Amino acid sequence: MAHQFTTSYSKDSTDIFRYYKKLGERAMAQCPDEGLFTTLDPESNSIAIIVKHLAGNMRSRWTHFLTTDGEKPDRNRDTEFEDAPKTRAALMELWERGWKYVFDALAPLSDEDLSRKITIRSEPHSVMQAINRQIAHYSYHVGQIVCLAKHFAGSKWQSLTIPKKKSAEFNARVATGEISQR
Repeated sequence: MAHQFTTSYSKDSTDIFRYYKKLGERAMAQCPDEGLFTTLDPESNSIAIIVKHLAGNMRSRWTHFLTTDGEKPDRNRDTEFEDAPKTRAALMELWERGWKYVFDALAPLSDEDLSRKITIRSEPHSVMQAINRQIAHYSYHVGQIVCLAKHFAGSKWQSLTIPKKKSAEFNARVATGEISQR
């Protein structure tokens, strides 16, 4: 994602969500199919379970974002950690559906909406606080996805950001305008 200067929190937060969505997709694309559904140990989550949890959270938080509590009464969070999708296609469909909730809710927001009050689990949040909460949550889980995908891709992994020991080369390419920093 190319960095764009903005003073709009709504635009910037949407861009940040798009960045993390793309980062997760690029990581999962490098992960072998079996790695998407594998856990490192009995207490760990697979990439597929993390995606299922994210999709459940996204549906709950962003459906009727401004008018209903962000923890929907029909959400059963515990089941998000069971019975993961079984195929890459099903996993990616769930991923896309979850992110659609996010972007559909963010699209009509203006910076004037940021101070509006909403609730999550009956706790009051400004819209800006709720967005920040979700950026933190999603970036945390996308980081887990990246770590697992890198582990399962092994030597075939291609860096998603600046490769190790390539900072000087990257900075020179940014300075010449060849590439963007984000």
